[in-house]
Amino acid sequence: MRIVVLSDTHLPKRGRWLPPQLIQDVERADVVLHAGDFMTGDVLDDLLALNKNLVGVVGNNDDAEIRQRLKRKEKIRLGGRTIGLVHGDGGVREQTAQRAWHAFRDEAVDVIVFGHSHLPFLKTVQKTILFNPGSATERRRSLYYSYGIMEITDGSIRLTHVFYGEEAFGP
Repeated sequence: MRIVVLSDTHLPKRGRWLPPQLIQDVERADVVLHAGDFMTGDVLDDLLALNKNLVGVVGNNDDAEIRQRLKRKEKIRLGGRTIGLVHGDGGVREQTAQRAWHAFRDEAVDVIVFGHSHLPFLKTVQKTILFNPGSATERRRSLYYSYGIMEITDGSIRLTHVFYGEEAFGP
């Protein structure tokens, strides 16, 4: 099973859409996970037009329509594994990864996918993988734009980041 992992797309951003390679990956994926900050219901609909198997959560910048259509937190089973999905915003002193971890602290999950910071992150804590794909369109403090690929084969999980620069968006 091949899963594309997104967060913090913040679209439309300066008239930008997703880069062509990411669009192809989304179209070909078995499932797409989005950890929030789509921005508008139109963006959610555009992504669903690319892949109907999209599971998303609300981010702190999402509009009222997104807030009505999606939850703040999801827990799903894919390929025999349990995945928690949350944006990771809120709180004053905690780091985003810590907030994501605490969102599922009393639940058995194999992976926690989160966003909010726009910073790619991959770390295993107490047998749970914490994964932030970064942002596909707004890199902020990161050197590159990024998204994630999760592959689940025979119960084994493999997570990788896909990094790219400004040239990926084309002319």
